[in-house]
Amino acid sequence: MHKTGIKGFPYYLGLDSLDEVATRTDRVCVLNILGGESRQVTPVSHAFSGGNVVFGTSPGRRGQRLATPVGDIPVYNNVREGLSDGLSFNTGVVYLPPSGVRDGVAELIRVNPDLRKIVMITEKISVHDAREIRALGQANGIDIIGGNCLGVADSWNRVRIGGALGGDHPDEVLLKGSIAIFSNSGGFTTTIAQYLGTEGWGTTTLISSGKDVYIHYAARDFAHALKNDARSKAAVLYAEPGGYYEHAVDFGKPVVACVVGRWKSKLTRAVGHAGALAGSGDRAEEKERWFMEAFGVDALFTPEHPVVSAKGAVVTNIAHIPAALSAVMRLNGETPDFAPRGNLALKPWIANDQGLELPAELALPTVEAVSPYDEQIKGLRTQVGAVIPRQNMKDKSGATVMDPRTQVTSVHGYSVLDLALQPLEANFALPLVHEIATENDRAMLDIAVAAEINLVGDPALAAADAARDAGNSPNTVMAAATAIIGPKRVERALACSARLIDLFAHSGLLDGRDESFDVGVIAVDDETRALFLATEAEANDPRPEAMLKAVHERGGRSVFLKFLESLGGRLSRDAILAAISTTIAWGPLMRKRISRLTAETLPWYLRLYGVMIGASIPGRDHRRGSLCGIPRDERFGRWTMAEFLFLALTGKKPTEDEVRPLQILTGLLISNGPGSITAQGAKGAVAADGPQSPDRVQINKAMIGFLSHSGYSHGGNGFEGMAFLIEQFRGVDLKDPSDPGHGLDLKAMALAFAEKYKHDKRHAKEAGSDGPRALPGVHHPIFRGKPVNYDPREQFIAEYMSARGDYNVFHAFYRALVQALYETGASRYVFCVNIDAVIAALLLAILWKDYRSGALSERDLETAAFNVFLYGRMIGAAAEIDDHLNRGRNMDTRTPQELCAFVV
Repeated sequence: MHKTGIKGFPYYLGLDSLDEVATRTDRVCVLNILGGESRQVTPVSHAFSGGNVVFGTSPGRRGQRLATPVGDIPVYNNVREGLSDGLSFNTGVVYLPPSGVRDGVAELIRVNPDLRKIVMITEKISVHDAREIRALGQANGIDIIGGNCLGVADSWNRVRIGGALGGDHPDEVLLKGSIAIFSNSGGFTTTIAQYLGTEGWGTTTLISSGKDVYIHYAARDFAHALKNDARSKAAVLYAEPGGYYEHAVDFGKPVVACVVGRWKSKLTRAVGHAGALAGSGDRAEEKERWFMEAFGVDALFTPEHPVVSAKGAVVTNIAHIPAALSAVMRLNGETPDFAPRGNLALKPWIANDQGLELPAELALPTVEAVSPYDEQIKGLRTQVGAVIPRQNMKDKSGATVMDPRTQVTSVHGYSVLDLALQPLEANFALPLVHEIATENDRAMLDIAVAAEINLVGDPALAAADAARDAGNSPNTVMAAATAIIGPKRVERALACSARLIDLFAHSGLLDGRDESFDVGVIAVDDETRALFLATEAEANDPRPEAMLKAVHERGGRSVFLKFLESLGGRLSRDAILAAISTTIAWGPLMRKRISRLTAETLPWYLRLYGVMIGASIPGRDHRRGSLCGIPRDERFGRWTMAEFLFLALTGKKPTEDEVRPLQILTGLLISNGPGSITAQGAKGAVAADGPQSPDRVQINKAMIGFLSHSGYSHGGNGFEGMAFLIEQFRGVDLKDPSDPGHGLDLKAMALAFAEKYKHDKRHAKEAGSDGPRALPGVHHPIFRGKPVNYDPREQFIAEYMSARGDYNVFHAFYRALVQALYETGASRYVFCVNIDAVIAALLLAILWKDYRSGALSERDLETAAFNVFLYGRMIGAAAEIDDHLNRGRNMDTRTPQELCAFVV
């Protein structure tokens, strides 16, 4: 049953022409006018349309008013109350939740005999309710548009009814012209209108049909009204998959059809619009064919292949609509409505090429933004470094993340597997500059840390030795020294960094290594000069000259050191440390990769790196001018971080072959993500000081947090694998673990152990005991269950070593062992060799000769294993500390009370 409408339609349709869709005489009632969306949109529509909303409803809010630029709109509990107050309307707009739309429509129809149109903004109305709404409209002669739409607008009549067509400034978008728009997408209705202006085409009526499963005002209805609208010379239609609404429609005027959603063909549930889900024969590809057949074209329109006819064109990219329309209209002898306004070329307001030399077609030039954004962007250009929004950072990190599938952690986007192959200096810089340091910056970092490792005469060394003599673990020894490097110990270095940034921030310097920069343009007052120059108390410190000499010997380039040397006085060690730090940080700072806070605090981290490594070397080896017998000039001028770590572990100068495994080992240990115990300690220490007042955060205390959260089970357990290997190779004549010609039968050794292990397991089971302890370095809770299992981290290192021709007998034994365990029946499948086995094998190979000669005891091996863990993890800790300092909130690592439990 339906009322009689326009003849020729088997259902009621009252809108005979597009000029009737949204008129200046329409008066509107808005249901749920004070809802979140309506509160923002309705005032704009009301003002643009000359005040067409007579009242709105919101149950329980009678007497309230919605303010608009052209006067307040009264609010009633229901529609009848507004009508009883003498107000009248012919159009209803529905902003109700999906479950209330049917009843809202029924109320509008039931109490208002003058009603002629309803626009439903609400999305995801159930099909059941949509069918009843359709029946109500048909039975009562009401045109319904929607749901899931943004309403209708008319550029000639300057009217907008319902949603946000034209955006917040419809007067700028709804330009009077000759093109009608019918679109399944509300947002794209506005976009298409804007795009048409670039070819000089304005609009008549714009209809956002919506794309719920049920479209109440569809393409066939639009086509009829288009034919009867003398203003409209052509139309643009935007269609999505799903439904036959557009099939075999005669539009009567030229049309450019944009069909999107080919990617939705294989979806089994809606993504986006509820109705944009293809069924049988209504995919995007089919709809393209419908339109091509209707327009008499054999291909899609693209700028490269502009296939059109006088009837129309089919595009799949909305950016192609304006050109396609112009081509179609030329065939019809029609010219644009006005001069083109702008173009669709990309116009970035902000660009950052990250220092890369891009091809011209990729290096897009920036354009000046429109007001008020232009002034805001100018303000951004004066901002130094990144500004990072703060949030609760409990169990979160912006620096590290572990891949749950591979168990491989990444630090600022770099996998620890890749970092294991990088020079250690790059790894020590990465947490603070967020990118791999250049060769120049790596040399600078070597020098800066070298100047801090020898702690002779420093209270930090006395504290470390006292802790060591008291029988403390290596992490506690480091923590004792770290506690001494508090804010007062770095106050001047941080002040120098801040001053250098102030002096150069707006100088145009982009590369801190560009010594062609004229430092003479930097104005320096007496106070600044005094800040950088050594005081009388520093007269006996030989390190400033040694550091500068090393920089020149290594070919180091630094604008900031060049600037300091131009001051004409003896520089302080703090000033040189600050200049080196600023050189390393400058590029990322200017590219807004890091914050100013990170750049300013970098000297603290570099000093801590040196002190923590130095604290792991017994005090007897610290001498004036030498460390473990290595003279200062040699260490400053040639040594790398990996060599320093080897020296700290063994007291000896390493060979290149000895350094490489240590580099790999340290890289693997950098981080296990923010959930690791060490990371939790570092983050908790930052949170306790309060990162929202960053000057109160003690970075050395945060490092102590990481150190205090290391221990014999987390850090010191690296010795377990070494102890296992020592037990297997005890009494074996192994001279060089890196020599594949060792003459040992590893398979026989592995089978012998596997047989004994199987026997011990069986005996323990019969006796009802727990059985032999788990084998360190074998098996993993993630990489298990397959006939043959692999830890991808172990595979990565093994493949790298193999490619280089490197050999490690302990690693080879582990691989033979997992096979032997399976062959003897001690395991149901071939266990993986895990990353802990690789760490144990690499470290034991480094120390084997000294252990075998008696120079190192098993206790020394345990200490070395612990220290190697700390060397790697201090890098990861620095990443978490800096990240939490920049992102976190005060005390944000607390556990909510409801997640805590009391145990009886």
